[in-house]
Amino acid sequence: MPESIGIAAIAVYEPPWQLSNDWFGVNLPRKFVQHTGIESRCISDEDEIAMAVRASETLRREMDVDLRDCAGVVLASPSLIPVTIAGKYLDRSLVGRERPNYVAQQFAGRLGIGPDRAVGINWFCSGYAKALSVALSLINRQTLPKISLGPEQFLLVVTTSRISRILDYACMQTAPLFGDMATLTVLAKADSRKYPARFIVLGAKAEMVPADAVLFDFHLRQNVLVPTRDGRSDHEPQRVVFSLNGMGIGDAAPRAMANATGDLLHATGVRPEEVRFVVPHQAGSAIVRFAAMKLEEIGVRADVINGLTSQVGNVSSCSLPYALKQAWHVLDGTIACPSAGVGRPGKAKVSQGCILLRATQPDSGSCRKLGANRWN
Repeated sequence: MPESIGIAAIAVYEPPWQLSNDWFGVNLPRKFVQHTGIESRCISDEDEIAMAVRASETLRREMDVDLRDCAGVVLASPSLIPVTIAGKYLDRSLVGRERPNYVAQQFAGRLGIGPDRAVGINWFCSGYAKALSVALSLINRQTLPKISLGPEQFLLVVTTSRISRILDYACMQTAPLFGDMATLTVLAKADSRKYPARFIVLGAKAEMVPADAVLFDFHLRQNVLVPTRDGRSDHEPQRVVFSLNGMGIGDAAPRAMANATGDLLHATGVRPEEVRFVVPHQAGSAIVRFAAMKLEEIGVRADVINGLTSQVGNVSSCSLPYALKQAWHVLDGTIACPSAGVGRPGKAKVSQGCILLRATQPDSGSCRKLGANRWN
């Protein structure tokens, strides 16, 4: 029988540099805020590994989590350049640094965890669902490395996204949408006394599905516009950046989120009417509204958490753990967390994923500082 696993804590690191919409000036479409809800976004000067370490410091300092109890790491990052792309455009000495397993192992090493207990994946907006599904497979010994959780141990699911490093800030299709962030999720046995669960994980799944067209690809650009910390602009001689078909994703994402939710409900035997809350990927307020409409068509008529992009933007695979953290003390009952995003570069694919959770009532005495932030 699969072990019952729960989420005991989530830590979030938001880089201190805030880039507001004012920086984009007249180039920003007039209805941008209306459609996305984004007013500013966090930009990181540090790489994905350093950001994850910052989140681990928050986890240890604010939530009374002993990192010596960590049995393994699953790390998802959307901002790593796929190795096939990196091999075309980057110096050979830099290509290895883009490998997800390298990043996961480097982060694990900072925590004193051996590289044989770290797994990395490169997924965009459905990366959290994919990472949770990988983590569950490791804990239940379905894939390597097999990880056995003791009663006082946990597995860390890390999302670390520095998408600012692969943006062309002159491109209004992509640049204003994304922000940087890192999150850590503590997964422990559902009956753990040291790390009591706030949410029991009923299921997690993510996959690539066909799309009507290629919606995403990478390119090497020359003289690329970038922001500076003092609010001005600069140019990099060259940079690997990605392009995004925003209209195509905006059309595909709501249907993909509903499809992923329906598939996981069926697989777990949870009825649509049992879902009390929907915490979707915060791609933008309009996409979430459309996704809610599609979810109603499959019978999910629940309270929807929306509007969390205002000061952080679309933070890709960090979005779901960030949203769960913000709504930590509000959520109850069964919770569906759907996501959707781009698939593989140059392929007519989209990613879709979903996580199903069941909220518990945390014991304030035993939880200590776990999940201390309030929803507002």
